[in-house]
Amino acid sequence: MKKFLLILGFFVVGSWANAQSYSEKDFQQSVLQINTAKTKSDYDNLFQKFSKFTGNKTSERWEAYYYAAVSMYLKIEGQLNQTVHEDLPGGNAVARKFAKGALNSQQDNAEANILLGLIYFQKMQINGSQDPQDMEVITKSIAKAEAASPNNLRLAILKARLKEKSGDKANAEKLLQKAASGFDSKNSTGKPSPTWGRQLIQVKN
Repeated sequence: MKKFLLILGFFVVGSWANAQSYSEKDFQQSVLQINTAKTKSDYDNLFQKFSKFTGNKTSERWEAYYYAAVSMYLKIEGQLNQTVHEDLPGGNAVARKFAKGALNSQQDNAEANILLGLIYFQKMQINGSQDPQDMEVITKSIAKAEAASPNNLRLAILKARLKEKSGDKANAEKLLQKAASGFDSKNSTGKPSPTWGRQLIQVKN
């Protein structure tokens, strides 16, 4: 009987370990799919996956909130210039909610702060106005990100968008070119995620 219980115990522990391993493997595969997603359906599927991970990811759970926000942000970003689209303000609000979820446990995390800044910039684009409170969030996000990761490629994109909005298109393009070169370098060296953001760049040649 004791031998049976011991074997059963090993089986349960082994099954739990395999489930955790599969879950983490599935999460990492979903992260990689961020860079290959093209359609609203692709981003919806990724958002659903990451949303579920917020409840069962055992370590670094903030990443699940982060990538859920990224998925929704990119989905909305792809619809900004379309004449027919879904509820953009609603989608942006969902992205903000999940980005703030990531920041709850990672308040000084550069990636989470940059994402929040990008999402609030998107909010201003959707509304067609520059809300002082939104700008304050963006400014604070940039300041926190610069303190932790001044050469971050997504930070360069956020700063470029602000430059372009203010009319400084020359420096905006320089920042985008710098980011584009950085993404190409990361891709060639196979550095780990987060690597998304290349899809946001439209550099004039």
